[in-house]
Amino acid sequence: MQKRELGKSGLQVSAIGLGCMGLSYGYGPARDIQEATALIRRAFERGVTFFDTAEAYGPYKNEELLGEALAPLREEVVIATKFGFNFDANGGQSGMNSRPEQIRAVADQALKRLKTDVIDLFYQHRVDPDVPIEDVAGTVKALIAEGKVRHFGLSEAGAQTIRRAHAVQPVAALQSEYSLWWREPEQEILPTLGELGIGFVPFSPLGKGFLTGAISETTTFDSKDFRNVVPRFSQEARKANQALVELLAEIAAHKKATSAQVALAWLLAQKPWIVPIPGTTKLHRLDENIQSAEVELTAEDLGNIESALATIKVEGDRYPAHLQARVNR
Repeated sequence: MQKRELGKSGLQVSAIGLGCMGLSYGYGPARDIQEATALIRRAFERGVTFFDTAEAYGPYKNEELLGEALAPLREEVVIATKFGFNFDANGGQSGMNSRPEQIRAVADQALKRLKTDVIDLFYQHRVDPDVPIEDVAGTVKALIAEGKVRHFGLSEAGAQTIRRAHAVQPVAALQSEYSLWWREPEQEILPTLGELGIGFVPFSPLGKGFLTGAISETTTFDSKDFRNVVPRFSQEARKANQALVELLAEIAAHKKATSAQVALAWLLAQKPWIVPIPGTTKLHRLDENIQSAEVELTAEDLGNIESALATIKVEGDRYPAHLQARVNR
């Protein structure tokens, strides 16, 4: 697979990464460890060198899974993880925490769980309104100087926060949601990243599965699947948003590709420093996603997609109200 550099950071990764959250958290019961390990290693065999996790996924279980799965391959892969939350006794998030001492503690714990001596990319998972971003960036800068971290990242941060952080410690990458059905980053975020030389790592590049065409208004989700509380996945919104899925299917048929592949190829075509991290629990979906790096969309294709999208209004918010307040700070 082709490699891409995240901005001007010098960090080279595969053009398609693997978001590992769903193997342990968020989309129903955690996968069998052997099955999940096999999928992670299959991704590496197919050319994926960029793997994304976080302490919050589980919590902790996803980092442990990834550390074990990648231990034999550690020198050949890039591992990204995140800090920024407190957890209660039941493992639930109990508020944000990016205080310097917390960042340091999370780094030390993550190194053990990931079975490594350095974190390649350490993101602030969400911007903490109680801690100046300069303090966060300064703490990660110190961890980089100590050799525990290689690169600093932010997630779902607003443009001004990115600038303030970058002035203290260069930000290698921003990880935020971006896809054919969530294009808000094009307004302020992409121009800011381009100006500063920061890479962009879109999560949910397939619209949390919706853009694959495998979800309809009649689909039911596991009781532990967080999409049950996402307004964009209400039955009414799914019905209304089928127009986008139908459009993708038409374009995919023309390109002799799948809807998911066109959605990922569209992201890759936006900027050379964009690296999407689709997640999956299925080997055939993994192979499908990886093959999207070989789908070339011409200028005419991109223009046709743009024209068609202009006629479609996506319905439903991407987060419930209590989580929406945490993004784009």
